[in-house]
Amino acid sequence: MATGSDAARARAEASFRKEERAKDGAKAMMEYQADSRRIREKTARLKALRLAKEAGEKKRDARMKDSDPT
Repeated sequence: MATGSDAARARAEASFRKEERAKDGAKAMMEYQADSRRIREKTARLKALRLAKEAGEKKRDARMKDSDPT
């Protein structure tokens, strides 16, 4: 038979588990948001590099075409 102290202990343990789940959820959300931010930053950096490379190739092609005597 459960006594008053057993019931109080069970409530305290349930409350503790609930708080732990909430903390774990908050931590997981922060990690998810940080990962998303890193992915967006990396994508933007790679896009800038690709666009710069393409612009350089276009300039090179234009110079080659202008200097081609044919």
